[in-house]
Amino acid sequence: MEKGVVSLRERLLDGLDRFALVMRSDARRDAALRGLNPAQKTILRLLAARPAGLRVRAIAEHLGVRQPTVTDSVIALERKGLVRRQRDPADARATIVTALPGALAEPAAETRSKAAAALTNLSEAEQIALLKTLIKLIRSLQLSNAIPPQRLCVTCKYFRPNVHPELDTPHHCAYVNAPFGDRALRLDCTEHEPAPPPEAARNWEAYLGGITSGDQA
Repeated sequence: MEKGVVSLRERLLDGLDRFALVMRSDARRDAALRGLNPAQKTILRLLAARPAGLRVRAIAEHLGVRQPTVTDSVIALERKGLVRRQRDPADARATIVTALPGALAEPAAETRSKAAAALTNLSEAEQIALLKTLIKLIRSLQLSNAIPPQRLCVTCKYFRPNVHPELDTPHHCAYVNAPFGDRALRLDCTEHEPAPPPEAARNWEAYLGGITSGDQA
C-alpha cells in the first residue's frame, strides 16, 4: 500500500464511527425527551427484550460498566416507575430487574432517529446485506469475548440454516416450526437458547455456505 493511503479497514472503522456518533446523538435526544439519561434508556431497551428480567450483574456485563453504576441507574428508573426490583428466587443475594409495561413506548414520529431515517434510504436488499454483515461482526465480537453472549438466530439451537433452499425463506426455526429468510434473522431473540459449540459451528458453516446443516458430517 502506498504511503499515506488509508486502508479499507480504517475507512470502514471511520464510517462506522461517524454513524455511531449520530446514533449516540439520537439516543441522548430520545432519552432526554423521556426524562432519562442515555444509560437509563439503554437499560430499559435491554430489559424490554427480556420479560423475565436480568440480574444487575448481567446488565453491567452487557453494558461494559461497573455494577454500582448500573445499580444507581436502576434505582433512578425504579423511582420513575419504569422498572421493578425483586430478589432472585434462585439466589437471595442477587436482584432481578424487570421493565414494567409501557416503560419504553415507541417514540412519536417527529422524535424518531436520524440514523433510522438514513437506513430507510437503503434498498431492502442493501438492508438485508447490512444485517448479515452485522451478524458476522457481532458473532466475531462474541467469540473473542469482546461482548457478552448475544441472542442471535445463528447461534441458537433452534436454528436450521438453508433447509428450504428452493424458497425465499430458506432457514427454519424449530421453536415455532416455520421457515424464514435472511431479512427475519434476529440479533436478540427472546426464545434464544444457545446451541452446543460443535452444533453452532456446523450451523454457521452451513449458513455461510448455503448448504443444509443436515448435509454436514
